[in-house]
Parts: sequence; C-alpha cells; structure tokens
Amino acid sequence: MPTSKPLFRVFQSDISAIELPKKFTYPFYYEPHQLSILAAKELQEELATNPVITPFFDKNSPNYLFSGKMFGVLIVKNKAGELGYFTAFSGKLGPLSHLEGFVPAVFDIWDKEGFFIKDGAILTTINNRIEELEADSAYQEAKELLVKQLKEEETAISDRKAEVKRLKNERKAARNEQIAILSDEEFTAFNDDLIKQSLRDKHELRVLTTYWQEQIAQTKEVIDSFENVIKDLKEERKQKSNALQTKLFEHYRFLNNRGEQRDLLDIFEETPIQPPAAAGDCAAPKLLQYAYLNGYSPIAMAEFWWGESPKSEIRKHQHYYPACRGKCEPILGHMLQGLEVDDNPLLLNPALNKPLEIVFEDEYFAIVNKPEEFLSVPGIFIHDSVQERMKLRYPKASGPLIVHRLDMATSGILIIAKDKDSHKALQSQFIRKKVEKRYVALLDGDVAGDEGLIDLPLRVDLDDRPRQMVCYEYGKYAQTRWEVIERKEGKTKVYFYPITGRTHQLRVHASHPMGLNTPIIGDDLYGTKANRLHLHANKITFKHPKTQETVSFEVKENF
Repeated sequence: MPTSKPLFRVFQSDISAIELPKKFTYPFYYEPHQLSILAAKELQEELATNPVITPFFDKNSPNYLFSGKMFGVLIVKNKAGELGYFTAFSGKLGPLSHLEGFVPAVFDIWDKEGFFIKDGAILTTINNRIEELEADSAYQEAKELLVKQLKEEETAISDRKAEVKRLKNERKAARNEQIAILSDEEFTAFNDDLIKQSLRDKHELRVLTTYWQEQIAQTKEVIDSFENVIKDLKEERKQKSNALQTKLFEHYRFLNNRGEQRDLLDIFEETPIQPPAAAGDCAAPKLLQYAYLNGYSPIAMAEFWWGESPKSEIRKHQHYYPACRGKCEPILGHMLQGLEVDDNPLLLNPALNKPLEIVFEDEYFAIVNKPEEFLSVPGIFIHDSVQERMKLRYPKASGPLIVHRLDMATSGILIIAKDKDSHKALQSQFIRKKVEKRYVALLDGDVAGDEGLIDLPLRVDLDDRPRQMVCYEYGKYAQTRWEVIERKEGKTKVYFYPITGRTHQLRVHASHPMGLNTPIIGDDLYGTKANRLHLHANKITFKHPKTQETVSFEVKENF
C-alpha cells in the first residue's frame, strides 16, 4: 500500500560510532542492541506527537483504547548498504490495520475486496438468521407453552391415577362387603359391574394420556420446525467458518532469509496446537516479512509496550518485551532460518562453577542457600541443579531430596530431606500450610503504604508461557502479605509473606497495577532486566521432621 511517508526510516541520531551486532537478536530473551534502543526512542517520540496515534492512548479521548499496544522496530540494511529501520505495531491500532509509516500486515484480512470480508459477511448473515429464528415470537411462545403443557400433563395424569387408585380401593372394599351378603348369582352380577367400572377408569386414563401426548406433540412439532432449521444453519456456519479459517491460514505465508515460504498451517503442523487467533499479526513477523519481500537485510530488532497495561497481563509503558511464544515462536522459528541468530541464553548454564552453601544439616535434613540463576530441579535443557548436586553430596539418601522449589532466578533457602520419612513429614507441612516463609525483595520504585495484603488470582498465559497473568475467571487464588523494610534512593525493600505458592506469585503481585505496581528489580518477565532478580527467600520456620520441635533458619540477602 503506497504511503507518502517512507517505510525505510533513516536514523535521526548519529550512529557512526555504534558497532553493529555480530548476530541477529534472539527474539524470545534479549537485551535490546543500542541501535534498536535508538530506533525505539525515535519511534516513541513520534507516538507521543502523531495526531493520528495519540488519541488512542489519551484517556480523555473518545478513541482511547483502554489498553496499550506492542510496537516493534527492525534495524535493516538496504541493498546499497545503508542502515535504517522499519516500524510496526501488533494487530490493529483501534480500527486501523494500516498506518502511514508502518509496515503493512503479512496478509490484509480487512481488505474490503478480499475473501475474508466477503465470506465473513456470509457468516454474519447466517448468524443474523439464527438470532432471528431464536427470537421469533412463535418459537418462544411454543417453548413456553411446552413447559406449561408438561407441567399440566404431569398434574392431570397424577391426579387421574390417584382417582383411579381411590376408586379401585372402594371397589375392593365393596366387593369384600357384598360377598358375604349377596347370593352367588347376585354377587357375580355385582362383580361384573365393578369390572366394567375398572375398565372404564383405565380407558379414561388412556384417553387423558393420549390427549396430552397429542397436545405436546403438536407443540413440539412447532418447536422442531424452528430448531431443525437452526441446527442446519449452525452446521452450515461451522463448516463455512472452518473453511474460512483454513483459507485464512493458507494466505498467511511467511518468508525466511533463505527465500523459503511456508503458510501458517504448514508451520504449526510441527506443533501440537492449531494456529492461535491472530497468529502472524504481531510486530516481529510483520517486520521480517516486509524486509524479506523488499530485499532488506535484518540486523537487530526490539519490541516495546506503549500505553496502559492490560488488566490481566503485566505490560509497562516503554518497557521492552520478548516476542510471545504461543503465537510467534513457531512462526519466527521459520522466519529466522538463514540468519545468524544470537544463542538462546536459556540453553546456557548460569550456575556453572557456582558453589552451594550448606547453612545447616543433621541426620534428617539440610538447609541450602540457593544462588540466583540456579535451578532447583533439572530443566529441559540444563541438568545441573540443587537436586543433582545434592544427589552427589548425599549418595545414600533415600527419597526425592527436594521438598519444595524456588524459581531459577530467586535465591535463598531450600530444604533438603535425607530420607523418605523426613521428606514426607516436611512436605506434609507445606501442603497443610504449616511452614512460615519470608522473602526479601528490592522493588524498583517507591511503594504506596507500609503493609498490606495482595489478593490476585493467577494462571499461566497460554500464549506466552511461562508468564503468569491475573485471571478472576480461571485463575487460582493467590495471596501475599507484605511490609516495607526500607526506602532508599527511590527503591523500596520489602518483606513478602506468601500465603499461597503459585508460580511467579511474588513477581506478579509486586509488578501488577492492582498489586504493588512496582516490579522487583531485575525481573526480566514483569519488569526490567538487571544483574539479577532481587528476590531472596531469607527465612523459613517449620517443625523438625523427627523431633517435632519448631526450628527456624535465616539467610541474609546479598543486595
């Protein structure tokens, strides 16, 4: 789509002294290169002043989006060897799928002449017809009448059966009374009359039952005449919707640096899931696709959040974030082929040569001070962990050794059980919430208040594991007590007392706007990366697995 503003942007800053990166950015865990930071800052200046864009992020504007947007920059070289960058936004910006100066979508589903709009209009027509039928007064009246008839039938049949039973009992009593009084001939005539009464009662019950069956059948026929059409329309809608989705996936075709092209169905065929909604509309695939299509060489990239954080996720204004894994990992896995990409830092073992401090041990358990960036148990790619080190230290120990876990980035106290009985006794205390735990965290800002309780339910972000999100519908309840220890130089040191033990609970509760709204320093998922995550499990209190006496251990943080 032609625009008056060039898509290839030339740096406004002097970049002559900046060394180019040796490899392209690993998009799922990175620190932005200096060129990416400069490009992002130049884009942010535009976002703050562009008259088309600013209303979407202005709370006083009728066009306010209520949630921010992910933007991306891609540093590239053109065929002449000149350095510049492209910009993109994820999905749509309000109602806009195209915006001057930003790269276009990989596939424009909103093209008025395209199949998506036309086929979508057919689906809308079907939906409208279904809604009309479901709201039809004759259909609604028939459903109400059926409910009424079923109740009336039940009452009428029940009353009639009770009457038949009463008359039967009366005849039985009369028969017993008259048999002793009447002659054989008279009693035979009398009994024949009682039999006729019984047959008449049964006939009347059958007639009543048939009447209601016919009334109900007539009403059901009216209902079925609507519901059969609705069922057929829903099946038609399902088939057309599936066909449209498949057609859409086939039109999202992505290039890589080798010039190879694959569509979404082909890419996600190698995963256990179908392509998620809006897959391919994120900033990173847009940027790379445009570069490949137009002969530019990708150098580096970065994505940042602009605007208000969503209510469920944690996204801070102007903070850099990696590409999402659920939607983008399979796509970018294809698109980056042929590029030299930075190594995945998650495959490197940051615990290599780090010692494990044994704070205490006896015959039954040990207290370990786990360093930051050290796995509690073996991971998918890294085997080195507290558990494996303890197996070497205690080769005769029975049981699983690890009683509880800490996040890899979190330092502090871990309990190691040396035998099965001790492990069972200690883990039971955790399950019954009898273990008292205290964490120290240094927060990147001045927290409002001195103490409180955070109550925000959490669940995993299915599109971006292992990130967690606040979710009141499907999340598990999560509570954290907190108190301020110290305020200094714009930072706040706090104690955290987790009441529950959800994944990333303290990190999310610290950073989320409905929590403390102040991320832990060094939180690369919910804040800003630093030399380390400033979160430390510094105190634990529990009952000795053998003696049952209360024991407590404390290890000071190193920040």
